[in-house]
Amino acid sequence: MAESARDVDSIGQLGERTLRKVKWRMLPLIVFLYFLAYLDRTNVGFAKLEMSQDIGLSETAYGLGAGIFFIGYAIFEIPSNAGMVRFGARKWIARILVTWGFFATIMAVVQNETTFYIIRFLLGAAEAGFFPAIILYLTLWFPARQRVTVLGLFVLALPISSALGAPFSALLLKLDGILGLVGWQWLYIVQGVPPMLMAVVALKVLTDYPRDAKWLTAEERTWLQNTMDAEDAAKAEASAHKHSFMAGLKDPRALVFSVLYFGLAAGIYGLALWLPSIVKAMGDLSTTATGFIVPIPYVCSGIFVYYWSRRSDRTGERVGHASGAMLLASVGMFASALLLETSPVLALIGLCLAAMGVFAAMCPFWELPAAALAGAAAASGIALINSLGNLGGFVAPYAVGVLKDMTGDSKAGLLLLAAVLFLSAAGTFLYGRRVHPGPVPAGSPDDVLAKETAAFDLPSEELRHRGDPEGP
Repeated sequence: MAESARDVDSIGQLGERTLRKVKWRMLPLIVFLYFLAYLDRTNVGFAKLEMSQDIGLSETAYGLGAGIFFIGYAIFEIPSNAGMVRFGARKWIARILVTWGFFATIMAVVQNETTFYIIRFLLGAAEAGFFPAIILYLTLWFPARQRVTVLGLFVLALPISSALGAPFSALLLKLDGILGLVGWQWLYIVQGVPPMLMAVVALKVLTDYPRDAKWLTAEERTWLQNTMDAEDAAKAEASAHKHSFMAGLKDPRALVFSVLYFGLAAGIYGLALWLPSIVKAMGDLSTTATGFIVPIPYVCSGIFVYYWSRRSDRTGERVGHASGAMLLASVGMFASALLLETSPVLALIGLCLAAMGVFAAMCPFWELPAAALAGAAAASGIALINSLGNLGGFVAPYAVGVLKDMTGDSKAGLLLLAAVLFLSAAGTFLYGRRVHPGPVPAGSPDDVLAKETAAFDLPSEELRHRGDPEGP
């Protein structure tokens, strides 16, 4: 009995040591890459403050161009994830970095509405697959009971990107005249080059599967690969659904989650792509002043994302955390719309609540489909959800632009975003409780370690067979 307890303690220490190594090797890079991705897809919000006048963009045209990114993103999302399954996450993520960095940089040559639309579309196509590739990649390396905390650290890149990117973008806009370029052209160039450079780093740091990680010991590799294989097998056994790549595209759960994510994506990008304009109009602020006020909602959201994701993992609860955060965002949007003209300070507080809600919802929300889908179906299912759901990132900025041209302010657009987020919150709460198994047992520690011990004891031959993505 005492010997058995010592074995369990030993396996527990092995697991902690292994996951600590994985976190320190992968998470800093992954968070930084997502930082760059979000910066390059949303820096157009700051460029717009000066670019619109230079190339003659109306509010509607800007909204369409900002959102058309997600049309390219949606069309190429599933083919991109198929490429990841075929070539491996490491090489495919590096490919995405090179192509998105290239098109982010040549945004500097935009001359009119047409070129604005074309290059934004190509940028979306180039970046397609990055987010679901990372989500799927994390499911290969981290057990479910830790994933929302890990996702929380990953999603922290969004508010951090906006908080740091806003004043940085405002300063870049001041580089008018250097080498004959205007400020917004420098913004695109300076922020577009780093992803291409980081492709080399990604190739060196990332590893496709735990079994290939030479930076882990043999014992650590075996424990981690067996643990993740056992978890994936348990998901497959608990589900009546097939797990081929095509099955994920036909899975009704993926389709419903796509609709729910549409509302969340609408809130995220409706806010992110219009926030600089909304803030600038609050007090007829300068571009520089706007650059130092815009980060406030993102700083608040960064703190809240960390707390909310940790709370979700500590309690093992996902559905209420996802829907509750969406509801908070809806309330914040609604309050901001009502207070926009009468109290800019209170309206800014509403925008802080909105940012806190939309970003905090992402972590527990993405764990719902990640927990439901297994095998190759997870790759295609997550890609489908991200692809169709991110069309909200097209519809919302465009709709806000149309409403702003019609009414002269952002009030109607914020009310629309509030309504969409409320519907997604309600849908996530009702549907999530049907398909999600309930709180992930943080479990008694003995139960968790017993499962880890069972995974560790799988025969090495079975490990090789089950860990082989090309196997039968």
